[in-house]
Amino acid sequence: MVKKSRKGRIRPLALCVFRRGDKIFVARGHDGHTRQTFYRPVGGAIKFGEPAAAALKREVMEELDAAVEGLRYLGALENIFRYEGKAGHEIALIFDGRFTDPDLNRDDLVLAGKDSGEILYEAMWLALDDFRGSAAPPLYPAGLLALLDGAAAADIA
Repeated sequence: MVKKSRKGRIRPLALCVFRRGDKIFVARGHDGHTRQTFYRPVGGAIKFGEPAAAALKREVMEELDAAVEGLRYLGALENIFRYEGKAGHEIALIFDGRFTDPDLNRDDLVLAGKDSGEILYEAMWLALDDFRGSAAPPLYPAGLLALLDGAAAADIA
């Protein structure tokens, strides 16, 4: 049997932007190759045949042991990037939502995202303004901040 190469594969993701006022809940990541710290909403891979909203609920439960409700689709973002020196390509379906547990809305909350007991990331509430300006850490996927600014403007109208 010939083993298929995973090279050149596009990864479908479902990510949730938990918003509370001017803050969002994000996972902190670090690229050891570039020594850059970055942030992105929590969520993960969509399995074949799995609806994106179901994937998002599953990933948040698996990694953070937290339930999600009130999901609302915001849009899709394409993310072509390099991480740890390797090329990556993702299509991220972005949702707005909230935790069912109100205790997860504390400013001082830091949760460890885990998979099979291994800590993958730490997630926390940060102000959207923390991602603005030339010295700000990146917020991925690229275009997310503009999407959120547009969604906020659309909510006001």
